[in-house]
Amino acid sequence: MTREAFIKILDDKGYSYEIEGDKIVVTENGHVDLRSLTSLPPGVEFKNEGDVDFDALTSLPSGVVFSNDGSVNLESIKTLPYGVVLMNKGDVFLMSLTSISPGVEFKNGRGVDLDKLIGGWFHYWSGNIEGIDSKMLLNGMIKRSLFL
Repeated sequence: MTREAFIKILDDKGYSYEIEGDKIVVTENGHVDLRSLTSLPPGVEFKNEGDVDFDALTSLPSGVVFSNDGSVNLESIKTLPYGVVLMNKGDVFLMSLTSISPGVEFKNGRGVDLDKLIGGWFHYWSGNIEGIDSKMLLNGMIKRSLFL
């Protein structure tokens, strides 16, 4: 998807955004529902005050940042490429994910649901180590290319 096509979708839905150099920063005051989108342009950051929902999106370009106040639903994503950062305050739902590239970071405020990859929520995974934060373990495993 081109930047122009994405901006048109944001305009059509009435979602607020800012252009910061090469980045499109979505600044909506609430929930951002983009369930029908199948692609995104590179250089998008979500800084909205609610959840972000994508049901049909099957891939993300490198460098997408989620720093929204709610959850992120990436239901159909199969892989996360290098440079995707999840700093949202809520959960991350990755129901169809089968691989994670090194350089992906989970800094979100709540849980990570990796249903297809490990069978559910990472913090409930039987391989967690007592006394080690589950997201720290997850990020360490990603750095070591264990999810490719």
